Amino acid sequence: QVQLEESGGGLVQAGGSLRLSCAASGRTFSSYAMGWFRQGPGKEREFVATISRSGGRTYYADSVKGRFTISRDNAKNTAYLQMNSLKPEDTAVYYCAARSTPYSNRYYYTSSDYNYWGQGTQVTVSL
Repeated sequence: QVQLEESGGGLVQAGGSLRLSCAASGRTFSSYAMGWFRQGPGKEREFVATISRSGGRTYYADSVKGRFTISRDNAKNTAYLQMNSLKPEDTAVYYCAARSTPYSNRYYYTSSDYNYWGQGTQVTVSL
C-alpha cells in the first residue's frame, strides 16, 4: 500500500510555471506507475500525464503536451509535474495517483487503472 501527498500548487499568472510534487510513503515506490489527473470547476476529472515505473516512458494529454513534464525520482519516492506556459484553463485541483504494476515500462492513462490517490492540490491560473 502507498500513501500519496501532493504539494506545490498555488496561484500563478498566465504564462507562469509551477512544479507539483507527489511524495509517496512506503519502500516500494518503484513498483508503481504514476499519473497526474486534474479536475477543474464544474468538470469531470481528466488525465494529464503518466510515467512508467522506470521513468522511461511518459504520456501526456494533448492539452498539456509540450508544456507539462512528468518525472520521478525513485530514490526520493517522489513524482513531479513541471507545468510551464500555464493557461487559465489549467486551473484545477491536481491529483497524483499510483498503480502497482509488474511492468517496468508500462503507463496508464485512465483513472480506473489507479489504486491510490492523493488528496489533491489547487492550481489557479489568473489572466
